[in-house]
Amino acid sequence: MSRVYDERVCALGEGPLWHPLRKQLFWFDILGKRLLSREGEAPLEWAFDEYVSAAGWVDRETLILASETGLWRFDPGSGQRDLLVPLEADNMATRSNDGRADPQGGFWIGTMGKGAEPKAGAIYRYYRGELRKLVPDVSISNAICFAPGGGLGYYTDTLSGRVMRWALDRDTGWPIGAAEVFVDLRAEGLNPDGAVTDAEGNVWIAQWGASRVAAYAPDGTFLRAVGVGGRHSSCPAFGGAEMTSLFCTTALEHLSPEVVAAEPQNGMTFVCENVTRGQAEPAVIL
Repeated sequence: MSRVYDERVCALGEGPLWHPLRKQLFWFDILGKRLLSREGEAPLEWAFDEYVSAAGWVDRETLILASETGLWRFDPGSGQRDLLVPLEADNMATRSNDGRADPQGGFWIGTMGKGAEPKAGAIYRYYRGELRKLVPDVSISNAICFAPGGGLGYYTDTLSGRVMRWALDRDTGWPIGAAEVFVDLRAEGLNPDGAVTDAEGNVWIAQWGASRVAAYAPDGTFLRAVGVGGRHSSCPAFGGAEMTSLFCTTALEHLSPEVVAAEPQNGMTFVCENVTRGQAEPAVIL
């Protein structure tokens, strides 16, 4: 079982990123329009004027940050933000959601309707200056992660209940052929949210409403689950000194005032130590 890593409550915690050079976790409160982190016991926070949801690292001083209008070069030290490319900036009905870097240096980012309108979003890949749409008609983009070696990518539309697997070109990272079903969670009534892979290629999927992160082998077989203290477990990340700590964000969204009052840990960020060895997030090539 996990413990509380950070007590700050997020309306919609998402996008945890362990920066391998800084040895530091970053994560988002999407609905709160803020990026959060810590330096030791000291909490850090950056506020924005629009929704922000996901990040990758470029170098020690630079993140790539996804917002509702674009992908940005961001310096956590100065707070300077410079636009790399617009992202559905002309569509005020959508925002960014889940995203992660691939081993080839690209950055995948999903969008969705601000009210989770059916098929309002998409999944894109940013690679060496080019933003290309990969998956259209997505309702809630999630579970973007990659197998060690870069030969496979994963994603989901949460409303579908199915996590997809897609072969990737090992040199360029662009998808090959059609995606196929990796795991189908509909029969269990589980909602796949964010996901991350470990060093063995197992896929750890946060399951919204189930208070857990569940691990699946590369063939889709269920392995085990780690519980978290919030009902709406939203996205995991591996980190820590040995890359064996599993972090997970949670959310208050869609919980009643009675539940929030009775269960104050909802929306906090959690960690479980000595789970398994993760893999360091790759750098994004701008």
